[in-house]
Amino acid sequence: MSPPKRKRTDDYVLYYWPGLPGRGEYVRLALEYAGIPYTEKSSNLMQILSSPEKIGTPPHFAPPALQLPSGRVISQTANILNHIAPRCGLAGEWGSKLNTHGEDARETVRALSEEEIERAEEERSVVNQLVMTALDFQDETHDVHHPIASSLYYEDQKEEAARAAKVFRESRIPHFLEYFEKVLVSNPATAKHADNPHAQTYLVGARTTTADLILFHVIDGVSYQFPKRMANLKESGKYDNVFKLHERVQGEKGIKEYIASGRRQKFGLGIFRHYAELDGEE
Repeated sequence: MSPPKRKRTDDYVLYYWPGLPGRGEYVRLALEYAGIPYTEKSSNLMQILSSPEKIGTPPHFAPPALQLPSGRVISQTANILNHIAPRCGLAGEWGSKLNTHGEDARETVRALSEEEIERAEEERSVVNQLVMTALDFQDETHDVHHPIASSLYYEDQKEEAARAAKVFRESRIPHFLEYFEKVLVSNPATAKHADNPHAQTYLVGARTTTADLILFHVIDGVSYQFPKRMANLKESGKYDNVFKLHERVQGEKGIKEYIASGRRQKFGLGIFRHYAELDGEE
């Protein structure tokens, strides 16, 4: 049986679990920032996503998945973000020129020289590289409370989680923060404006990208899971630009309104979970 034919629309449909931000939140943040409308489907997710007859080919391993205006559905968080970043204006100054949504946008792409296309593709890839690194940070944070298997309850692996949390607090959180601080400080597009309090809060170029949005949400999540440790690291002053990026993004147009609307779901029993016994100031 062939999959149903889908009509081209202007709409995006996000497939994700109900009741938690999860990995779907990264896609929401990008669309909210750009002011692009979308709807969500959360019922019978795996019955739909794993069925070629219902969703098309290839089937999908897990949400999030995003139905594009063409009707095609794509999945994997970083892949989705890399695909929509140019249209959202979140792939960097040059990377965003690769937007092909609409005739005007396609005309802009056709007008680019070979060198400009190369520059745009490289910048888009750098943004995606940093997105994937921030998602690595997220994954390691999750694995602290489920160090043996995600299929087991936290209560079944508390002893192992306590050991994992100690290492994560002492070395892994500072390691990721140090890396992103280095990216921010070494960004040549903002280095000459270092006296501006918001200057060195952009990971790529001098405009918000998906990398900024993802790091913003990961810092939110890690701070929820380890409030004492993150407060201590913030007070140390070693990672000022990372925390300033977080402050800047939450005040950005689109994100500020999204947060104020109450539609942004709270952390709970998802990727980022707070267990007081796993936190510490070190």
